[in-house]
Amino acid sequence: MAEKDFIVSADGHVLEPTDLFLTRLPKHLRDRAVWEEDFVVEPQYEGAATVFRMLHTPGFDGWTVSRYRQTSGRTPEGDPEMILEDLDADGIDAQVMYPNLSLFGLYSDDHELSMAHARVYNDYIIERFTPYFSRLAPAAPIPLTDIDDAVAEIERVAAAGFRGILLPAIPPRPYHTSDYDRVWAAAQANGQHVFIHTATGGVKVGDPEATTLKTVLGVVDEVNTPMTPKLASRRMVTQCIYGAFVPQQIIIDLIAGGIPERFPDLHFLLVEFNAMWLPALMGAMDKAWTTGIGQDRDWWLGMWDKSLPADQQTKMARLFTINENWPYPLLPSDYVKRQFHVSFQDDPVAVASRHITGVSTLVWGADYPHAEGTFRQSQQLIAQQFAGVPADERAAMLGGTLGALMGFTPASVRA
Repeated sequence: MAEKDFIVSADGHVLEPTDLFLTRLPKHLRDRAVWEEDFVVEPQYEGAATVFRMLHTPGFDGWTVSRYRQTSGRTPEGDPEMILEDLDADGIDAQVMYPNLSLFGLYSDDHELSMAHARVYNDYIIERFTPYFSRLAPAAPIPLTDIDDAVAEIERVAAAGFRGILLPAIPPRPYHTSDYDRVWAAAQANGQHVFIHTATGGVKVGDPEATTLKTVLGVVDEVNTPMTPKLASRRMVTQCIYGAFVPQQIIIDLIAGGIPERFPDLHFLLVEFNAMWLPALMGAMDKAWTTGIGQDRDWWLGMWDKSLPADQQTKMARLFTINENWPYPLLPSDYVKRQFHVSFQDDPVAVASRHITGVSTLVWGADYPHAEGTFRQSQQLIAQQFAGVPADERAAMLGGTLGALMGFTPASVRA
């Protein structure tokens, strides 16, 4: 019998108690707390979902999902023992965990409100999950709307045993700015790594519909509309182009800002973006700073001003010399291979491209317990997706790389 894979899922979610923030936020903020309500509807057809959950928070008020039916009728809300039972059933040894629907209320333009939610969530994790940190590694959400508070919260959660922080995919200021250097320094000094989850950030409390909600509503319209060539095109543009834009922007901004160069011990993990776009990004970033064979370094391009002498033509330039202005010692792809990791789930292209991206850049995640995840069928997916992959590469993507970063080993999680 083949030895069992050591699997560390990069993507799991803690389903928070529905009234967590209503009961724990400072009293003057509770009227704006993230809260959830369950309701039951008559089934619309045989086998249809009947239990629904609605979210209430600025930008996402009314966001509704049906119960995660793959949990056989139960939902593991706030129950680490149940989560571990589910991981055992799915053959997963350890898992990094993130908030669930509260992700949509943790990163808004109201700093007091966002930070209060983050502290409540982190306190809840400390109280309920600390005894299970040998297999579960919750990442602590850190709003970036105030750097002093962000640094203080990083230090507080590190002291409580957190091994990762969770930052928004859409930050209040671009990640290339040096404004966040104290955040990176605090994370690195405290042995934390940076997780960035899809569909987080950019929420304005005065905007009734955040971008993520608008995107979901657009998908709902697509499902409820007869298929046309225009609709088919729009869906593929959304999935193939817009969906890959945010993670690429994050990586570009961090590398262009010199963050991995200045903080070489800090690792960045992009979660639930899949990774089929990564090889193209790495190649394109390097190409931006490389003059190719046959390209004439002395080739000029621009607009000639006949009224000026040749040595004052400021709108003319030797175009390829910009390729020599890359300010860091490593190429962008080298920083990706050294310090970046992208989680994928059902992504055969990512697996096939591992020799371009580097095996350590790819980490697998189940997206537990979401309906779009692989929970209950993870082993089936892994067997199919990793067929023919050499054992050492398979081991790295399934658990070795992430386990090493988070301190999980086969011995430690099975003790």
